[in-house]
Amino acid sequence: MVETLRQAKRIVKIVVGFTLLILGILLLVLPGPGWVIIFFGLALLAAEFAWARRLLDHLKAAAGQVKKTAQAVVQRRTPQQ
Repeated sequence: MVETLRQAKRIVKIVVGFTLLILGILLLVLPGPGWVIIFFGLALLAAEFAWARRLLDHLKAAAGQVKKTAQAVVQRRTPQQ
């Protein structure tokens, strides 16, 4: 019984993760928070799949680079006192 419950939770996690991933991809072209939904979907799938963990790690690193670049641009545009 415990194993059945564990398998059911795993299946629900996978279905919800893929649903969020697909919804996030759709929201990239439709109005909505596409990247946020993609991150949530990948976070759920990363608990079950190594490819999702690698992709999530790659996207986190890319987001960190974007943040660093944006901060550098803001610093350059801010008037010095």
